[in-house]
Amino acid sequence: MESQIKPEESKQDECKIVVPEIEKLLERDPYLKPHENEIRRRYGTFEKLRNEICQCEGGIDKFTSGYKLFGIHVNEDNSVSCKEWAPGARQLYLYGDFNGWEKTRNPYTKLDFGKWELHLPANPDGSCPIKHGSKVKVVIEKDDGSLLDRLSPWATYVVQPPANEGCAYQQVVWHPPQAYEFKNARPKRPDSLRIYECHVGIATEEGKVGSYKEFRENVIPRIVKLGYNALQLMAIMEHAYYGSFGYQVTSFYAASSRYGNPEELKELIDVAHSHGLVVLLDVVHSHASKNVLDGLNEFDGTDSCYFHGGTRGVHALWDSRLFNYSSWEVLRFLLSNLRWYMEEFQFDGFRFDGVTSMLYHSRGIGQGFSGDYNEYFGLNTDTDAVCYLMMANYVLHDLYPDVITIAEDVSGMPALCRPVSEGGSGFDYRLGMAIPDKWIQLLKEYKDEDWNIGNLIHTLTNRRWMEKTIAYAESHDQALVGDKTIAFWLMDKEMYTHMSVLSESSPVIDRGMALHKMIRLITHALGGEGYLNFIGNEFGHPEWLDFPRVGNNESFHYARRQWNLVDNHLLKYRYLNDFDAAMNNLEEQYGWLHTNPAYVSTKHEGDKVVSFDRAGLVFVFNFNSTQSFTDYRIAVPNPGKYRIVLDTDDKTFGGHGRLDHSTEFFSLKEPFGDYPNSLMVYAPCRTGFVLARCD
Repeated sequence: MESQIKPEESKQDECKIVVPEIEKLLERDPYLKPHENEIRRRYGTFEKLRNEICQCEGGIDKFTSGYKLFGIHVNEDNSVSCKEWAPGARQLYLYGDFNGWEKTRNPYTKLDFGKWELHLPANPDGSCPIKHGSKVKVVIEKDDGSLLDRLSPWATYVVQPPANEGCAYQQVVWHPPQAYEFKNARPKRPDSLRIYECHVGIATEEGKVGSYKEFRENVIPRIVKLGYNALQLMAIMEHAYYGSFGYQVTSFYAASSRYGNPEELKELIDVAHSHGLVVLLDVVHSHASKNVLDGLNEFDGTDSCYFHGGTRGVHALWDSRLFNYSSWEVLRFLLSNLRWYMEEFQFDGFRFDGVTSMLYHSRGIGQGFSGDYNEYFGLNTDTDAVCYLMMANYVLHDLYPDVITIAEDVSGMPALCRPVSEGGSGFDYRLGMAIPDKWIQLLKEYKDEDWNIGNLIHTLTNRRWMEKTIAYAESHDQALVGDKTIAFWLMDKEMYTHMSVLSESSPVIDRGMALHKMIRLITHALGGEGYLNFIGNEFGHPEWLDFPRVGNNESFHYARRQWNLVDNHLLKYRYLNDFDAAMNNLEEQYGWLHTNPAYVSTKHEGDKVVSFDRAGLVFVFNFNSTQSFTDYRIAVPNPGKYRIVLDTDDKTFGGHGRLDHSTEFFSLKEPFGDYPNSLMVYAPCRTGFVLARCD
């Protein structure tokens, strides 16, 4: 497919001068002033690298297009060009189906800087010497003469072998005669980002690994109906161990073959684009699998190559390898990896996994972040990794103005989500990782009447000014075995017996249904500038997520989504699902996610009542488990007539219908909560509702 941005059109080929605007960052947050020298030093490191790439590589566009040269490529004349970086090897060979699996028949030629190349001419009849679908391996000859089988780090398609051919993945040369052609342009970047985090493999209710095709046909329509405008695809980069959830990557350029082939993934993304959905890739550049035969580890026969050697190159908790971000070729590999997914598959952006591990030499292990700025600007910060993240965001945003990048960082690194020109790391959003932890803590450790409302509101609103946050009540992390989804924390005692609409009302289910809707709505409206939901949680998916493994007898029972529950109109799951759609559609109408943060006017500890306004809407939540309030005064930002536009207690969503939606609320010129106007409302217990002006 032709790239949407041609190299000659790239602004970066000119290596333009970028004027730093660090003063803007310091003006916005004066507490950063004592660390100005460190911020400028980091920016200087980035700028030095950018200039070196421009001078030595002919421009950043060329440097970040390494996938066009490295790996195995079929040329227009049907010859084959191969190129690898293996500085620790004495010799390289390519073997496979094409040469009868003779290991040393086709040697590479050694180039400068640890690079190797091989050219195979077209066959005498003009056909390609390596056919589409052929299996190949790279052979590394060490200094002692031993020969090691490896997969190319740039392999674009690898497959699990048949049971009788070992357990290591096999590289397949992928150049189909009919490559998929995209029919739809990328959608415009949404102002309000509503993300549906999903895993293709578990997206089927059958006990198997789901496919790209099944996801395209069966799940995308659900996502569109729910009102989400972004998909976040997990576990796409190939990983030999399914149970790693995709976070132990073995082949960085290969879309996982367990769900289908690359063309089928392209069609999935194209169909998503046709519905106006942007598609984000959960990219793992924080570490890599320790696998040797089918991973990057020890590719050239040494313990370094793409990684730091020795203990610095090993993540103690994840049992994985850590990239050497100071290495020129590692930077080429990783930056080109981002370009590969943007160009080849037409992804619209990335959620960067494990950013906290990248930012600090401690990898965040055993480290609590108190918010003291010295924790972020001391010797513990890994400048090489920070510089890589700055470069990654700089390249992506310069070449693709509508790209979206999200950082998974629990540390709260200042300026992580400010432009690189300001001395920031350049991300568009960070994940609000403290929010789901707070919900689980409340549900797990406290009785409803003991919830600390002030602390809850602090958690939902505690974010850096003008650094956007993706809020979420739960993600895949909370769904994993060993934990519980919010629905399960709330209702696990009776989810198998009292979720029928025909059964008698149950206090456990009533409480769970009410709080599930309230938790999502207050998180959506108050917690950030974007919202995320994990596949199935919109309807209160029961149980946890556990992939097939030895410990569960390779069972798929918990590695699937039970769509039958939400599709059955005799079950209450559909109420939660319908509420999710109504909540997203209301946000689409009023756009609170892309407005300024909410102003909280009420957080009453005794009453357990919260009220705030955002985007002209007024949100009221009564978390009290027993007490409803009549004529309860709340502040409103503007005078006028208000009406209810969303209500968690609506019978449509399985509630009790205690609020009359025909009621009109007229503001009073009586100051309250720092506003000159207020309303008197009825706030039923365990209910959240939204008011909008209607005059």
